[in-house]
Amino acid sequence: MQLKKELLKQIQTIINSSKGRAVRSVETERMVMYWQIGKVIFEEEQRGKDRADYGEYLIRSISDEFLPQFGTGFSIRQLERNRQFYRAFPIASALRTQFSWTHYKILISIDNQDKKDFYIAETEKNNWSARQLERQVNSQLFERLLLSSDVESVLAIARAEKNPTEPMQIIKDPMVLEFLGLKRETAYYEKDLETAIITHLQDFLLEIGNGFSFVARQKRIHIDGDDFFIDLVFYNRLLQCFVIIEIKTTKLTHQDMGQLQMYVNYYDRFEKQNFENPTIGILLCTDKNDAVVKISLPDNNKTIIASKYQLYLPTEQQLMEEVKREIEKLSSS
Repeated sequence: MQLKKELLKQIQTIINSSKGRAVRSVETERMVMYWQIGKVIFEEEQRGKDRADYGEYLIRSISDEFLPQFGTGFSIRQLERNRQFYRAFPIASALRTQFSWTHYKILISIDNQDKKDFYIAETEKNNWSARQLERQVNSQLFERLLLSSDVESVLAIARAEKNPTEPMQIIKDPMVLEFLGLKRETAYYEKDLETAIITHLQDFLLEIGNGFSFVARQKRIHIDGDDFFIDLVFYNRLLQCFVIIEIKTTKLTHQDMGQLQMYVNYYDRFEKQNFENPTIGILLCTDKNDAVVKISLPDNNKTIIASKYQLYLPTEQQLMEEVKREIEKLSSS
């Protein structure tokens, strides 16, 4: 007598679910163990803080005692991480069970508390894997958002304490697209960049900002006998509007701004519903002249955005130079 496929599938689902819970349970217990060991080390270190190098001596002694018996979990480096773990998260009940130890290793390396709070909130809200969290930290997501907003606003949106009202509270400038695999030195066309974005759509949605979903590629619109093709169309559920992206592999021109404005006007007049907000247009370009962008658009513009992209992760120095330039622009305006 042959068993039904549905029955076998049901049992397989139960097995996989149980295995998953078991793995998560082990991971949680390991995390709690690291936290408790870190607490013991930190408290003992505080009792002997008047002795020079006591903390270093303490960790080395514990490692010498337990490393032969329990392995790399008691290496000097791991014990130092445990201490950092407790210092960064001193309240055990505040630990997120959905975070893995790898998540926490990334988080405890962040010194700035506002920055750490931001990544905790974003990881929890977006269910980022440890790899996705690491990539966002390495690409300086927090700092890039601060270039167009402020700490309080960024944190409030990340924690879902307020809804974004301006596109630049979500959309990043510059965008870092190193996951596309395109090299700076290699010649490529706009179609190549567009194809790479579609191939890596999940990563691109993560990079462009929160709340985006893909709608269309090379969207054809017909205007009085002429056909035009919009590179990419998205929808943002937080801003409740369509988002049109035009790709340029050269420096931005005012003609590009005019073309994008036409596409935005079309969507506002023929695609947008009454309950939706005005369409946003993003020109994704390798370089831009901010003065040209400003002059090309109305003073009250809130719907057309020029965002640079780069095919490599920025260094901290590059980012600080960008922040410095933005501060100088604000002080001179």
